[in-house]
Amino acid sequence: MSKLDEAKGKVNTALSRLERMVEDRLRVETERADELAAKLTRLERDHEQLKRVATDVEARLERAMEHIRTLLAEDQR
Repeated sequence: MSKLDEAKGKVNTALSRLERMVEDRLRVETERADELAAKLTRLERDHEQLKRVATDVEARLERAMEHIRTLLAEDQR
């Protein structure tokens, strides 16, 4: 085998290893991206639920404060 053939073989081997490494990294990163997307979806859903709860609590507090104001106003008469 000539030195040129030997060099070509080494380059081909190195390129094959590099391609496998890139493919492996792409697979890992794709899995990670999928996991992060799922987590983001869950967090967005939780955020919307918390917003609804906060709105409900705010409305209930407003009603309670209005009721207290009414009672205080009646008490001062």
